[in-house]
Amino acid sequence: MTKIYVGNLPFSATDAEVRELFAQHGTVESVSLITDRDTGRPRGFGFVEMSRADASRAIQNLNGKDLGGRPLRVNEAQERSGGGGGGGNRGGGAPKRW
Repeated sequence: MTKIYVGNLPFSATDAEVRELFAQHGTVESVSLITDRDTGRPRGFGFVEMSRADASRAIQNLNGKDLGGRPLRVNEAQERSGGGGGGGNRGGGAPKRW
């Protein structure tokens, strides 16, 4: 199974619409559009899971394709590095010098 990153989605895009678009290039296992934790609003990107062969075909055919007036950014998803993000300097300003 290959996870595909889909970026620059219009905020009006739905799971069903993205699934339908990718289904033209193979079997879609799952679609997950990301929303803001606090507001619940779409963040303009998501992930689609397909078999490796179908994913390669979808990436090749859909990267740069217009959806809702926006060119999609479609590529194989990269694993997130690290765990949790953020930095050690949470207070803002200059770091402390010891």
